[in-house]
Amino acid sequence: MTGPARGSAPRRPVLFASACGGAFALLTAAVAVHGWTAFGFEAAAVRWGVTHRPPTARALAIAVTALGTYVFPYLLALAAGAVSVRSRRPAGSRRRAVVLLAPAAWLAAGQVLRQALMHGLARPRPPAAGWAFDASAFSFPSGHAFTSALSAGLLAVAVARARPSATRAATTAAVLFAAVIGFTRVYLGVHWPLDVLGGWLLAGCWLALGVCLLPKLPAGPGAPN
Repeated sequence: MTGPARGSAPRRPVLFASACGGAFALLTAAVAVHGWTAFGFEAAAVRWGVTHRPPTARALAIAVTALGTYVFPYLLALAAGAVSVRSRRPAGSRRRAVVLLAPAAWLAAGQVLRQALMHGLARPRPPAAGWAFDASAFSFPSGHAFTSALSAGLLAVAVARARPSATRAATTAAVLFAAVIGFTRVYLGVHWPLDVLGGWLLAGCWLALGVCLLPKLPAGPGAPN
Protein backbone atom coordinates (compact mmCIF):
# COMPACT_ATOMS: atom_id res chain seq x y z
CA MET A 1 0.00 0.00 0.00
CA THR A 2 2.80 2.43 0.83
CA GLY A 3 4.86 1.69 -2.27
CA PRO A 4 2.47 3.19 -4.85
CA ALA A 5 1.87 6.23 -2.63
CA ARG A 6 5.59 6.95 -2.51
CA GLY A 7 5.89 6.37 -6.24
CA SER A 8 3.07 8.74 -7.03
CA ALA A 9 4.45 11.56 -4.87
CA PRO A 10 7.14 12.73 -7.36
CA ARG A 11 4.47 12.93 -10.08
CA ARG A 12 2.27 15.33 -8.13
CA PRO A 13 4.30 18.46 -8.96
CA VAL A 14 4.34 17.46 -12.63
CA LEU A 15 0.58 16.99 -12.64
CA PHE A 16 0.06 20.26 -10.79
CA ALA A 17 2.34 22.13 -13.20
CA SER A 18 0.48 20.60 -16.14
CA ALA A 19 -2.91 21.54 -14.68
CA CYS A 20 -1.90 25.13 -13.92
CA GLY A 21 -0.11 25.53 -17.24
CA GLY A 22 -3.06 24.14 -19.16
CA ALA A 23 -5.50 26.35 -17.28
CA PHE A 24 -3.31 29.38 -17.96
CA ALA A 25 -3.22 28.56 -21.66
CA LEU A 26 -7.01 28.20 -21.79
CA LEU A 27 -7.49 31.45 -19.87
CA THR A 28 -5.10 33.26 -22.21
CA ALA A 29 -6.97 31.92 -25.21
CA ALA A 30 -10.30 33.04 -23.79
CA VAL A 31 -9.04 36.57 -23.14
CA ALA A 32 -7.45 36.69 -26.60
CA VAL A 33 -10.67 35.59 -28.31
CA HIS A 34 -12.41 38.39 -26.41
CA GLY A 35 -10.00 40.85 -28.02
CA TRP A 36 -8.01 41.41 -24.81
CA THR A 37 -10.81 43.65 -23.58
CA ALA A 38 -12.51 43.23 -20.20
CA PHE A 39 -15.39 40.85 -19.72
CA GLY A 40 -18.49 42.38 -18.18
CA PHE A 41 -17.87 40.92 -14.74
CA GLU A 42 -14.30 42.24 -14.80
CA ALA A 43 -15.42 45.79 -15.57
CA ALA A 44 -18.05 45.51 -12.84
CA ALA A 45 -15.43 44.39 -10.30
CA VAL A 46 -13.16 47.31 -11.11
CA ARG A 47 -16.09 49.76 -10.96
CA TRP A 48 -17.03 48.37 -7.55
CA GLY A 49 -13.51 49.02 -6.30
CA VAL A 50 -13.54 52.58 -7.58
CA THR A 51 -16.85 53.35 -5.86
CA HIS A 52 -16.02 51.58 -2.57
CA ARG A 53 -12.64 53.07 -1.77
CA PRO A 54 -12.74 55.27 1.36
CA PRO A 55 -9.39 56.85 2.34
CA THR A 56 -8.60 54.36 5.11
CA ALA A 57 -9.32 51.32 2.95
CA ARG A 58 -7.37 52.84 0.08
CA ALA A 59 -4.33 53.48 2.28
CA LEU A 60 -4.49 49.95 3.71
CA ALA A 61 -4.78 48.41 0.25
CA ILE A 62 -1.80 50.41 -0.99
CA ALA A 63 0.28 49.29 1.99
CA VAL A 64 -0.68 45.65 1.50
CA THR A 65 -0.23 45.59 -2.27
CA ALA A 66 3.34 46.88 -1.87
CA LEU A 67 4.23 43.55 -0.27
CA GLY A 68 3.66 41.84 -3.61
CA THR A 69 6.66 43.32 -5.37
CA TYR A 70 10.25 44.55 -5.01
CA VAL A 71 12.05 43.53 -1.81
CA PHE A 72 9.52 41.62 0.28
CA PRO A 73 8.95 38.66 -2.09
CA TYR A 74 12.71 38.15 -2.32
CA LEU A 75 12.92 38.17 1.47
CA LEU A 76 10.35 35.36 1.46
CA ALA A 77 12.41 33.49 -1.13
CA LEU A 78 15.57 33.92 0.95
CA ALA A 79 13.65 32.68 3.99
CA ALA A 80 12.70 29.63 1.93
CA GLY A 81 16.37 29.10 1.13
CA ALA A 82 17.36 29.45 4.79
CA VAL A 83 14.77 26.86 5.82
CA SER A 84 16.04 24.54 3.09
CA VAL A 85 19.64 24.93 4.24
CA ARG A 86 18.60 23.98 7.74
CA SER A 87 16.61 20.94 6.62
CA ARG A 88 18.83 19.67 3.77
CA ARG A 89 22.11 20.28 5.64
CA PRO A 90 24.35 20.55 2.55
CA ALA A 91 28.07 20.16 3.21
CA GLY A 92 30.38 23.02 2.26
CA SER A 93 29.83 26.76 1.97
CA ARG A 94 29.34 26.66 -1.80
CA ARG A 95 26.60 24.05 -1.58
CA ARG A 96 24.92 25.94 1.25
CA ALA A 97 24.97 29.10 -0.88
CA VAL A 98 23.36 27.22 -3.78
CA VAL A 99 20.53 25.95 -1.59
CA LEU A 100 20.11 29.35 0.09
CA LEU A 101 19.88 31.31 -3.16
CA ALA A 102 18.02 28.77 -5.31
CA PRO A 103 14.48 29.98 -4.40
CA ALA A 104 15.39 33.62 -5.07
CA ALA A 105 16.98 32.64 -8.38
CA TRP A 106 13.85 30.69 -9.34
CA LEU A 107 11.71 33.70 -8.44
CA ALA A 108 13.90 35.95 -10.60
CA ALA A 109 13.75 33.49 -13.51
CA GLY A 110 9.97 33.46 -13.19
CA GLN A 111 9.94 37.23 -13.50
CA VAL A 112 11.71 36.98 -16.83
CA LEU A 113 9.04 34.57 -18.06
CA ARG A 114 6.21 36.74 -16.75
CA GLN A 115 7.62 39.90 -18.29
CA ALA A 116 7.99 38.16 -21.65
CA LEU A 117 4.39 36.98 -21.53
CA MET A 118 3.06 40.32 -20.33
CA HIS A 119 4.75 42.30 -23.10
CA GLY A 120 4.02 39.65 -25.71
CA LEU A 121 0.30 39.47 -24.90
CA ALA A 122 -0.03 43.23 -24.26
CA ARG A 123 -3.46 43.29 -22.61
CA PRO A 124 -4.39 46.89 -21.72
CA ARG A 125 -4.94 47.82 -18.09
CA PRO A 126 -8.19 49.25 -16.74
CA PRO A 127 -8.73 52.97 -17.42
CA ALA A 128 -6.11 55.05 -15.60
CA ALA A 129 -8.80 57.37 -14.25
CA GLY A 130 -9.74 54.66 -11.74
CA TRP A 131 -6.21 53.87 -10.55
CA ALA A 132 -5.38 54.39 -6.88
CA PHE A 133 -1.83 53.08 -7.32
CA ASP A 134 0.91 53.65 -9.87
CA ALA A 135 1.15 51.02 -12.59
CA SER A 136 3.07 50.56 -15.80
CA ALA A 137 3.30 48.34 -18.87
CA PHE A 138 0.55 45.85 -19.58
CA SER A 139 -1.97 43.95 -17.50
CA PHE A 140 -1.92 40.20 -18.12
CA PRO A 141 -0.74 38.29 -16.16
CA SER A 142 -0.62 40.36 -12.97
CA GLY A 143 2.93 40.78 -11.73
CA HIS A 144 1.92 41.29 -8.10
CA ALA A 145 -0.34 38.23 -8.15
CA PHE A 146 2.38 36.11 -9.74
CA THR A 147 5.18 37.34 -7.48
CA SER A 148 3.26 37.08 -4.21
CA ALA A 149 1.93 33.61 -4.99
CA LEU A 150 5.30 32.29 -6.13
CA SER A 151 7.35 33.73 -3.27
CA ALA A 152 4.87 32.62 -0.61
CA GLY A 153 4.60 29.24 -2.30
CA LEU A 154 8.38 28.77 -2.26
CA LEU A 155 8.44 29.43 1.46
CA ALA A 156 5.46 27.12 2.07
CA VAL A 157 7.16 24.30 0.15
CA ALA A 158 10.38 24.76 2.11
CA VAL A 159 8.53 24.72 5.43
CA ALA A 160 6.50 21.67 4.41
CA ARG A 161 9.65 19.80 3.42
CA ALA A 162 11.39 20.73 6.66
CA ARG A 163 8.42 20.11 8.95
CA PRO A 164 5.59 18.10 7.35
CA SER A 165 3.31 18.74 10.33
CA ALA A 166 3.31 22.44 9.37
CA THR A 167 2.25 21.82 5.76
CA ARG A 168 -1.38 22.86 6.23
CA ALA A 169 -0.53 26.04 8.13
CA ALA A 170 2.17 27.04 5.64
CA THR A 171 -0.08 26.36 2.65
CA THR A 172 -2.99 28.27 4.17
CA ALA A 173 -0.78 31.27 4.93
CA ALA A 174 0.61 31.28 1.37
CA VAL A 175 -2.85 31.07 -0.20
CA LEU A 176 -4.22 33.85 2.01
CA PHE A 177 -1.24 36.09 1.27
CA ALA A 178 -1.59 35.61 -2.48
CA ALA A 179 -5.37 36.08 -2.31
CA VAL A 180 -5.13 39.36 -0.41
CA ILE A 181 -2.49 40.76 -2.76
CA GLY A 182 -4.57 39.73 -5.76
CA PHE A 183 -7.68 41.40 -4.33
CA THR A 184 -5.83 44.68 -3.82
CA ARG A 185 -4.79 44.78 -7.48
CA VAL A 186 -8.41 44.81 -8.62
CA TYR A 187 -9.55 46.99 -5.72
CA LEU A 188 -6.96 49.63 -6.57
CA GLY A 189 -8.13 49.61 -10.19
CA VAL A 190 -4.87 48.58 -11.85
CA HIS A 191 -5.82 45.05 -12.93
CA TRP A 192 -8.76 43.12 -14.26
CA PRO A 193 -9.74 40.01 -12.24
CA LEU A 194 -8.56 37.62 -14.96
CA ASP A 195 -5.12 39.25 -14.85
CA VAL A 196 -4.90 38.18 -11.22
CA LEU A 197 -6.14 34.67 -11.98
CA GLY A 198 -3.57 34.40 -14.75
CA GLY A 199 -0.81 35.46 -12.37
CA TRP A 200 -1.85 32.82 -9.85
CA LEU A 201 -2.01 30.05 -12.45
CA LEU A 202 1.37 30.96 -13.91
CA ALA A 203 2.86 31.07 -10.41
CA GLY A 204 1.42 27.66 -9.60
CA CYS A 205 2.94 26.18 -12.75
CA TRP A 206 6.35 27.77 -12.15
CA LEU A 207 6.34 26.78 -8.47
CA ALA A 208 5.54 23.16 -9.30
CA LEU A 209 8.32 23.05 -11.89
CA GLY A 210 10.68 24.36 -9.22
CA VAL A 211 9.57 21.61 -6.84
CA CYS A 212 10.50 19.09 -9.54
CA LEU A 213 14.06 20.44 -9.41
CA LEU A 214 14.35 20.28 -5.61
CA PRO A 215 15.90 16.79 -5.51
CA LYS A 216 18.77 18.12 -7.66
CA LEU A 217 19.84 20.57 -4.94
CA PRO A 218 22.76 19.56 -2.70
CA ALA A 219 21.77 17.72 0.50
CA GLY A 220 23.61 16.22 3.41
CA PRO A 221 23.17 12.78 4.98
CA GLY A 222 19.76 12.22 6.52
CA ALA A 223 18.13 15.15 4.72
CA PRO A 224 14.43 14.67 3.78
CA ASN A 225 13.70 13.53 0.22
